[in-house]
Amino acid sequence: MAPKDFQYSAVIGGIGDILIHDWVYKDAKTEKGYNFKPMFQPVKSILQKPDFLIANQESIPGGETLGLSTYPSFNSPYEIADAIIDAGVDFVSTANNHALDKGEAGIKNSISYYDKKNLPYVGTFKNEQDQNTLRIQNVNGIKIAILAYTYGTNGIPVPKGKDYLVNIINKKRILEELSRARNKADLVILNLHWGIEYMRIPNEEQKELAKTFTDGGADVILGHHPHVLQPIEKLHTKDGRNAVVIYSLGNFISGQMRDYKDIGGMIDFKVSKKVTNNENKVKISDIHFTPTFVDNKNHHHYRVYPLKEAYKKGLIDHSYNEIMEHMTESMK
Repeated sequence: MAPKDFQYSAVIGGIGDILIHDWVYKDAKTEKGYNFKPMFQPVKSILQKPDFLIANQESIPGGETLGLSTYPSFNSPYEIADAIIDAGVDFVSTANNHALDKGEAGIKNSISYYDKKNLPYVGTFKNEQDQNTLRIQNVNGIKIAILAYTYGTNGIPVPKGKDYLVNIINKKRILEELSRARNKADLVILNLHWGIEYMRIPNEEQKELAKTFTDGGADVILGHHPHVLQPIEKLHTKDGRNAVVIYSLGNFISGQMRDYKDIGGMIDFKVSKKVTNNENKVKISDIHFTPTFVDNKNHHHYRVYPLKEAYKKGLIDHSYNEIMEHMTESMK
């Protein structure tokens, strides 16, 4: 239900890195191909709660024809896309440091499969027109623009004359796109691949960029890349909006373990819209975070559990309260 006097409402969610190491795709191997769906079964009911869910597709699903591969240059089976769609994902952010791991062919193959499965994407693109097309999703009458950029591509150069293949963080370009998005959408979500791997606290550059881009038009920033959780923060923008930043959503599914690398989660929040005198008033409320844990039995039987359940099962030493304190301390 929307708050009183608000005519439209939707719950929007975001999850972190879908990063498929060889241990994970070998565990998903079947006689007919790959089946990742059982891995998400313990959290499927949670992932289906939002009306619209965004995931960071970190490893390119370029398919077997390009040769499956793991760290440091990833290529995943197409079937990982089938599994996240089945679990509840509605949209993928694809701008990350592994975007060019299989070159232009990897990007083209993955986009072709997203198109085949009607899975919208942003961050990597087919051509210049595709890159310049704003992604605006209508969710329960609320127009949501989604953008995605990465700090780089692990030193792999973008092919000459094909800068459209992946969005690289550039303040001027991002601010221009945020301005375009604000003029066409009710809510603007910016996915940023940033920060330092395995650091649980955002660095000064992340904080500076968060302030710059929320002031520049982003209502929500979903952060990725550190592979561990970094806190949620509320920011008040120059034009009077209340913005939400989650500096890192961590790994949602990966082969990484220990030192908080196997803990991820889902952020969700309510967006409400009121139309009066041809003006839209939009409000973000009810911000929640649900931590998750990736379990495996010596690199077999990978499963993503709600952290509460994993803790009760004795699968992990870090309690729900410990992780929630870490994630919400900046909101107090």
